[in-house]
Amino acid sequence: MVRLDRLVNVLGGYGVRLAGRTDARTAQLRSVAMPDPTDERVTGDVLLAVGAASVAEAIAWAEAARATAVLVRAGEEAAREVPQDAGVAVLLIDPAVSWSQLTGVVYGLVLEGRETESGRGPTDLFALADSLADVVGAAVTIEDRLSRVLAYSRSQQAGDPARLETILVRQVPERLRELFEQRGVLSRLAASDGPIFVEPDPAYGLTGRMAVAARAGREVLGTVWATCDRPLTGRRLTALADGARTVALHLLRSRASADLERQVESDLVIRLLEGSADAVTALSQLGLAPGPMRVIAVRAGAAADRHAALLLAFDRATTGFGWSRPGRSTLLGNTLYTILPGEEAGAALAWVAALQAALPAQVELVAGIGAPAGVAELPAGRQEADECLALHESAGGAPPVYDESWGDILLQRLRAAARTGRTPARGPVGALRRHDARHGTRYVATLRAWLEAQGDPVAAAERLGVHPNTVRNRLRKIGEITPLDLDDARQRLAMIIQLEALGE
Repeated sequence: MVRLDRLVNVLGGYGVRLAGRTDARTAQLRSVAMPDPTDERVTGDVLLAVGAASVAEAIAWAEAARATAVLVRAGEEAAREVPQDAGVAVLLIDPAVSWSQLTGVVYGLVLEGRETESGRGPTDLFALADSLADVVGAAVTIEDRLSRVLAYSRSQQAGDPARLETILVRQVPERLRELFEQRGVLSRLAASDGPIFVEPDPAYGLTGRMAVAARAGREVLGTVWATCDRPLTGRRLTALADGARTVALHLLRSRASADLERQVESDLVIRLLEGSADAVTALSQLGLAPGPMRVIAVRAGAAADRHAALLLAFDRATTGFGWSRPGRSTLLGNTLYTILPGEEAGAALAWVAALQAALPAQVELVAGIGAPAGVAELPAGRQEADECLALHESAGGAPPVYDESWGDILLQRLRAAARTGRTPARGPVGALRRHDARHGTRYVATLRAWLEAQGDPVAAAERLGVHPNTVRNRLRKIGEITPLDLDDARQRLAMIIQLEALGE
C-alpha cells in the first residue's frame, strides 16, 4: 500500500494539485475505482472521476464510493469550488492532461506499491514466495541484484541458519557473499538462464541451495533461492525456473514505478537547489514541512568503478517507498545531493554514516554538510555543502559541517586563489620567501609564528623551538630586508591572511 502524499508527489509531475483534505496526506491507499453507471456499489480508496461534469459531482461520487481521494479534471479556478468541509481529498487535473496518461500511473502506484526495507517489491511478492515454496517443497527467498531480501516464504522446509540470518539482517551476510563468490556462484548466476545447485557447507550453516536468476533479457534483476540438500529435478525444477520469470516481471513493474517516483523527486530537489520561484510549492510536493534544513553533498568512490559507486549510493539514498525516508535526493553531475529536514548537525552526520554503512565495504564516501537553511536559502546551502565536500576531499576526517568549519573553508578559498596566481607575488611576504629560498633562512616561519603569537616573542620562540632573542634578531633582520610596519594592524592582518593562503 502507499500513502496519499506519495501519490500527490508523483502526480504533481503531471500538473495535478491537491485542493482538499490536505490533512489526509498520511492516509493509506489500497484500491482504485472508476464510476460505473451499471453498478452503484463501486468503492475504492482512490476514485478516478472520469466523466464528472463538475468538482461537486466528483466529490459526491467519491463520498458514495467511500473514497479517500478523488481525481477530477478541472481548471485552475476549480480550487475555489472545493468546500472546506469536503470529506475527500480532491486532486485537480489540468484539462490538458489526458486520463490515459494518469490511469496507468495511479493504478501502478496504488496496486503495486509496497513499503519494504529495500524499497522494492509489489504487494504480492511475499505471496509469490509462499506459492513457489509450496510447489518446490522448499523455503524460498527472493533477493534483488544487490543481495538484499525482497520477500521470503513462510515455509521453513529445509530452512537453515544461513537463511535465518539472511532474513534477519535483510540481506545476504558478507561472509556468505564471499563464499558464493569464491565458489563462482554469483558469476554462474549472471551467465546462466537456468537454476544452479549450491553445495551444502555446514561450517556456514548452509544446507544447500537451488538458485536461479530473475532476468529481463540479459539484465539480472534479482535472484530466487530455494533451500534443499540436493538438486531439484522434474516438476519442482521447472516450477522454480518459471517462478523466477514471474519474479522478473514483478521487479520490472516495481522498478518502473520506483524510477518514476525518483525522477519526480529528483526534479523537485533540483528546483529547490537552483532557487526556483515556486520553492514553497516544490517543498510541499516533496512532503517536507517548512523549517530548517541542511543540504548534504556526497561523492562515492570505488576502485573498480566510481560511476557505479555513485549510482549505488543514490539507489541507497532513495531506498524506500512513501515518505519513510527523512531526506529527498537528486543526482547532479558527479554529486549526490540530499535535503535533510532539521537543524542539528548530528542528524546530518548520522545520515551520512548510515549511508556509508549501507554500502559495500569497498565504496568510500566523502561528504559536506551545509548550514541550516530555510527554503529560500537552499541554493546557498548547496554551495556551502559543495565547499565542505571539497574540504573533506582534501583534508579527510569526519565530514565537515559549514557552521562549524567556515574558517577552514575561508582559508581553503584563499589557498585556491593563491594557486591561481591571484595573490600578490611582490610585497613583504614575497620578498621574505625569496630571501629564505636563496639563503636558507627561516624569516617567513618566524614572521608567522610572531603574528600567531600576537607579537609575543617568547610564545613565538616556543613555537619555533628557539630562544626569544633569536626571534627578536630575526625580526630586526626582516625589517632590513623589506619595509614592515608591525605596529599597523591592517598590515599584520594582510600578512597572516597571505601566509595562510600560501600554506606557509
